[in-house]
Amino acid sequence: MSPAWLWLATAGVFEVVWVVLLKQADGFTRLGWSVATVAAMACSFGAMSQSLRVLPMGTVYAVWTGIGAAGGLVWGIAVEGEPAGLLRIACVALILAGVAGLKLGS
Repeated sequence: MSPAWLWLATAGVFEVVWVVLLKQADGFTRLGWSVATVAAMACSFGAMSQSLRVLPMGTVYAVWTGIGAAGGLVWGIAVEGEPAGLLRIACVALILAGVAGLKLGS
């Protein structure tokens, strides 16, 4: 995997981290969680900016949001007790298939 794709994967992981932290920040009313959220956002955007130096913008944004959406859903189901219905799982599988397709297509 090229460095640009590693940067993009890192950006996607940090997107999942910041969305999880954002829930804990409770509308930015809890200072420690809020600071951690902003720090994770900075890491995510910083890593994404590195991947944009090489990869096409549309691909980067689609993959970044796909990782975030899938990761957020998995976290929600595994940790937050959100429903894990067949339709939700199938839809996130489609998102991940799209992300894989973008990787293979570039």
